[in-house]
Amino acid sequence: MEFHHVPVLARQCMDALAVRPDGVYVDGTTGGGGHSSLIAQRLGEAGRLVCIDRDDDALHAARARLTGFACRIDFVKSNFMDMDEVLRDLGIPAVQGVLLDLGVSSYQLDTPERGFSYQSDAPLDMRMDRTQALTAREVVNSYSEQQLREIIGTYGEERYAGRIAAVIAARRKDRPIETTAELSEIVRCAMPAAARREKQHPAKRTFQAVRIEVNGELSAVQTALDRAVPCLATGGRLAVISFHSLEDRIVKQTFAQLAKGCICPKEFPVCVCGRKPQVRLIDRGGVTADEQEILENPRARSARLRTAEKI
Repeated sequence: MEFHHVPVLARQCMDALAVRPDGVYVDGTTGGGGHSSLIAQRLGEAGRLVCIDRDDDALHAARARLTGFACRIDFVKSNFMDMDEVLRDLGIPAVQGVLLDLGVSSYQLDTPERGFSYQSDAPLDMRMDRTQALTAREVVNSYSEQQLREIIGTYGEERYAGRIAAVIAARRKDRPIETTAELSEIVRCAMPAAARREKQHPAKRTFQAVRIEVNGELSAVQTALDRAVPCLATGGRLAVISFHSLEDRIVKQTFAQLAKGCICPKEFPVCVCGRKPQVRLIDRGGVTADEQEILENPRARSARLRTAEKI
């Protein structure tokens, strides 16, 4: 299948990054190169773009898409949370912008053999980097019932996490759970009848939870945010698109902390902590897709863009 990923909030991202023709930018989640191509269009010969992704298919597609641009483009297979090491290896001391488009790509969801989707039958996989050891099959079959309950409840925000974990633990005693269709049906059967009639697919939250666990997504987001700001030049911007409340909460809270100055108790007459804000917030409440974009690309409905500028 051709790597296809429609970049969400494309115009808003470019506005947020305020791309300079001679600047250096990082797309930490390159995917098929959608956002990267928009950045490259705005860069001149003196500009540079670093494209990072941990999916080999994504990097292959991005290389094909990002040809013929004037700027220098580097392609690096890595986790976006390691961008500081990537930039160090490339000899880049600071950048003018970093873009992170979190979550799973359309290609990964729509390619059955990648095992991300509850809407098709495939081996349980869900790895963004297919060279890593941990797969969805291992999570589903080797994690304890308590671990599954915590993962599904926390990462999936699933109110029936206990019931689902119990049914998974019971079913796998007979034989391992091997496919996405098996897991989807197990989750459906574990849900009460009323929940199965809801508009959202009953397995959506469980699949999200397992995927987040397999790829270590939330810890990667926190680490990436902590490491990205020191990589920015003064006035450089960090733009982050999140797709669910867990990711967005991390981004919102981290940006708020970075934008905060003195943390001394209010009763102190003078500041003794010496803390200074590291960033200023752009569009404090975040930016979401308009109705036209949602109509054209339904996956944009849950997207929220937050941007911070280094002081």
